[in-house]
Amino acid sequence: MKLASLLLAGHLAALVFGLAGLLIALPNPQWWSGDRNAVRVFEFGMQYAGAAHIVLGAAAVFIYGWAVLGARRTIIFFLVSTVLSLSSELIGTGTGWPFGNYEYTAFLGYKILDRVPFSIPLSWFSMGLVSYLLGILLAARLGGRQTFWSLELGVWLLTAWDLVLDPAMADPSLRVQFWTWHESGPYFGMPIQNLVGWSLTGLVYMGISRLLWGSDIDVGRVTATAWFPFTVYVANVGFAMALSLSAGLWPPVVLAALA
Repeated sequence: MKLASLLLAGHLAALVFGLAGLLIALPNPQWWSGDRNAVRVFEFGMQYAGAAHIVLGAAAVFIYGWAVLGARRTIIFFLVSTVLSLSSELIGTGTGWPFGNYEYTAFLGYKILDRVPFSIPLSWFSMGLVSYLLGILLAARLGGRQTFWSLELGVWLLTAWDLVLDPAMADPSLRVQFWTWHESGPYFGMPIQNLVGWSLTGLVYMGISRLLWGSDIDVGRVTATAWFPFTVYVANVGFAMALSLSAGLWPPVVLAALA
C-alpha cells in the first residue's frame, strides 16, 4: 500500500498542477511569459500534464488492486476494461457509435491508430475499478446481492462522473478542449447517446470482469482501505467540477453531486 499511496499522492499533485495550468496560468500569460523557467514549466505541462495525471492514477489503482484484490482479479479487470474501452473508443471515433460523433485533441498523449489517446483506456480502468469497488461497498451497506447491486451502483457512479466530465472537457469556452463534438445534443451540447454508450461500456467490462473473477471479493479487505478508492473518485469528480464551474457550467456540477 505504500507504493499505491505514493502514486496516489503523485496523481493528486498532477490534478492540482493541471487545474493551476488550465485555470490560472493559461488565462494569465503575463504572469509567467517573461520568465524562461516558467515558460518551460508551462510548455511541459501543456505537453504532458493531461496524460500524466491519468497514468499516475491508473498506476496507483493498479497497485492498490494488486494489494487488496489480488494479482489475478486486478489483471483481469485491467485487461478487460482497457481492451473493451479502447475498442469502444476506436469504433466511436471512427463511426460515431456508441458515444456519438467526436474527436480527441492532442492534449491527452499519443494517439493509438491516430484516434484515441493511450491514456483514455487507462482512465476507464482506474475510474471503473474504483467506481465498482465503491459500488460493492454500497451494496454491502444496503444488504443487497453483491453481484447485481455492485454492478448497478458501480455503473451509476461511473456515469455520475461523466455527467460533469464531458461538459467540462469539451466546452468551447475553455482555452483547451480535450475532445470536440462534431454533433450537438441536449445535454450541454453533447448527445444523450454518449451517456448511454458510456454506461453500457462500463456495465459490459465490469460485468465480464466479475464473471471472470468467479466469486465475490472479500468486502472486509476493501472496507479497511475504502479511503483509497473514495479519494481517487472524489478527486477526479472534483477536478471535472472545477473545470465545469470555470466555464460557468454549474448544472452538471449539481447533477453529478446529486448522483
